[in-house]
Amino acid sequence: MPLSTESISNWMHLFRWIVKLLRDDFGIDEKLLTRTAVLEEVGLTPEQLEQALDFIAESFEVQFPEDTLDEVVRLEELCLLVAWMKGFYKRPEFMSADFEARCRAATAIPA
Repeated sequence: MPLSTESISNWMHLFRWIVKLLRDDFGIDEKLLTRTAVLEEVGLTPEQLEQALDFIAESFEVQFPEDTLDEVVRLEELCLLVAWMKGFYKRPEFMSADFEARCRAATAIPA
């Protein structure tokens, strides 16, 4: 059953939603899914990581630029990126101006 996104209104709720997705759909131990967890080191194959991004993009109606995983390294960064794209959070500090422009080109980001 897909996880509902209806109750998500801030980045912390979004973080918890992504943790549940990775735990339930991909079998990742929740103890590994901390804010500072490196996405490529939590036990997902590259294909599973792409699947997770696709599911997040579809669920939240956003589009990630092709090189998102080059820019987004930690689980917290992924959460902040999606929260920013949905208008729940300010522009994340880790984001370069170039990556911001590519995100804006891929998804209509609220001001």
